[in-house]
Amino acid sequence: MEKHVHQFSYEVYDSAEALALADAELLKKARLVTSDAYAPYSRFRVGAAARLENGQVVTGTNQENASFPAGICAERVLMSAASSFYPGIPIDTLAISYFNEQGPSENPISPCGICRQSLQEFEQRAGRPIRLILGGQQGTVYIIPQASSLLPLAFTADELE
Repeated sequence: MEKHVHQFSYEVYDSAEALALADAELLKKARLVTSDAYAPYSRFRVGAAARLENGQVVTGTNQENASFPAGICAERVLMSAASSFYPGIPIDTLAISYFNEQGPSENPISPCGICRQSLQEFEQRAGRPIRLILGGQQGTVYIIPQASSLLPLAFTADELE
């Protein structure tokens, strides 16, 4: 028997004010676009903002639907927009924030399972990692150097070959 261990490290900041300016601005953009989310059912508005390798910034928000769970998460909206408007351009850094209409929005949230899978495949397709900045409307911020770290033992296109 062999034993394998999967670990990853990430940075924890007390607030956005402790971030590098470019990271703080990207998180601020993600926080602002939460107001554009369509979340009448969960009342949990998620915003994402990404800086692409070419310097462009793309945003996305969650879009719910009465035919739940037919909605789409902010991260996947953003990846769809980025690959449609800037085909072949990798995402350098992606910031994710949220506004919970029913309670505090102070702790970082992490992408859901399907978004983790989508981020992992976007990284694989682009051939480079996507840095994640996770934070609420205020409070602690996490920086994760590579999105695919959130999905160990991922199912990938390699398995389909």
